[in-house]
Amino acid sequence: MRGGLTKKQIAACIKQMSGKYAPQVVFADWIQCVALSISNSVQIFHDNLWQQREEQYLATMNRYGKEERMKMAEMAGMLILTYEKGLGDVLGEVYMESIGGNKNSGQFFTPYSVSLATARLTLPDTIDENKKLSLCEPTCGSGGMVIAAAQVLQEKGINYQRVLDVVCQDLDWTAVYMCYVQLSLLGVKAIVAQGEHIIRTVYSKPFERKGVLHACEAWTFDINEKEK
Repeated sequence: MRGGLTKKQIAACIKQMSGKYAPQVVFADWIQCVALSISNSVQIFHDNLWQQREEQYLATMNRYGKEERMKMAEMAGMLILTYEKGLGDVLGEVYMESIGGNKNSGQFFTPYSVSLATARLTLPDTIDENKKLSLCEPTCGSGGMVIAAAQVLQEKGINYQRVLDVVCQDLDWTAVYMCYVQLSLLGVKAIVAQGEHIIRTVYSKPFERKGVLHACEAWTFDINEKEK
């Protein structure tokens, strides 16, 4: 199954499920539940945060019927299949295909070809694969720029899963979930945060602040309590 076809199938499923809820709501609920599932599946200790994420997942999924929940699980499987064809901003493309951007918030995801061209221009020609390469993406969106950087490293014969050390941030929770899911599935070690002050969020008495989560770590933080 080609990756492009699979992405179109996911977008088609979102449109088909729209009716009771708008397409952007269906997409946001779906990707939130995927993120919560990944987060809880890798957390070793089932503490209060784990339970809160579990309750949020169930509360969101229970708004949908049995067939719709099965469709969401099928969409998650399709999402994983797309990455077998190579790196790319799958969720950004699915969002734009199914929703077409959000004019009210000015939210439009950069085409992956542009992100890839930017990464090729900005990353150094010579990279020491025995040293960490730190990236900070303060308006990460769906994580397209980070994924593009990973692809450029891969093209250079460098294992991005070993080299990249990433910090991402966005104000929009759906974007945070999108970025977290993609980086987790691609094996990119990253901190993904919701909020305005990412340096303070990540590096001062860190990791207890709401809205911070880890991709590709043994456990994650509180990703379900949105700051009031």
